[in-house]
Amino acid sequence: MRIAVVDSGIGMLSTAAALFAARPDAELYLSMDPEHMPWGPRTHDEIVERALAGARAAVEAAGGDVDAVVVPCNTASVHGLTELRERFEPDVPVVGTVPAIKPAAAAGTPIAVWSTEATTRSEYQRRLVETFAQGVDVTPVACVGLAEAVESADPGRIAAAVAYAAERTPGRVRGIVLGCTHYDLVGGAIAEALRARPDAAGEVELFTAADAVAAQTLRRIGAVPGTGTDGGEAAGGGAGHGGGRVRVLASGRPARLPAAALTYPAGRALAAGERSPAR
Repeated sequence: MRIAVVDSGIGMLSTAAALFAARPDAELYLSMDPEHMPWGPRTHDEIVERALAGARAAVEAAGGDVDAVVVPCNTASVHGLTELRERFEPDVPVVGTVPAIKPAAAAGTPIAVWSTEATTRSEYQRRLVETFAQGVDVTPVACVGLAEAVESADPGRIAAAVAYAAERTPGRVRGIVLGCTHYDLVGGAIAEALRARPDAAGEVELFTAADAVAAQTLRRIGAVPGTGTDGGEAAGGGAGHGGGRVRVLASGRPARLPAAALTYPAGRALAAGERSPAR
């Protein structure tokens, strides 16, 4: 099973790690784009171009044959899914990412949506809230600099950016939608900052899309979590021990996982299955 995972940077790690945990026999082709990141400030056409280039590079690295293309990036999903599906489907399913507003709103209690400044202002997010959170108290929180801080893996920058967003999150909020996949990587720091708020009224649940995207990908390709491609149990129980492998591309060229990725548990899980760049 070969799966292409396309994003500008390490925001893909949580989804890729969820895929590898579910199917440790999978071959993952992680296509990052350090030369052109971040994608968020770019135009629609530029984002489409970069997402298509990343997907093509991953497919080529896989010998021209993948079972799915996964886009664990809200920005790339909003702008590029139509073009990606035109290019690859119906032969290869393309799975995008949507912030987990629907499950977060299900309880009817106040929630906040943490996302980038651009996404917070977007018509896209407003429509999601109107569709899935009608009648629910929703606070949009623009997390200034948090994605960039996570990408840098600088603890000081991460702490400052998380604190900034936590201060703007009302104490009544009982659920936080992590509307950028980078935020998944610092979920522990986010939960701690929320507990430390003077007006905090109790524990806050974090809602991410990584596991749902991984599960949807496996459904689309007819794969069963935890089993090998022949339907039997995969050898071993963790990433890198089920016969799978991880290959990394940096703006189309063979590479290794960036050092910043290894500071996060998801990155270290993927590193267990990483193979040396192809020569």
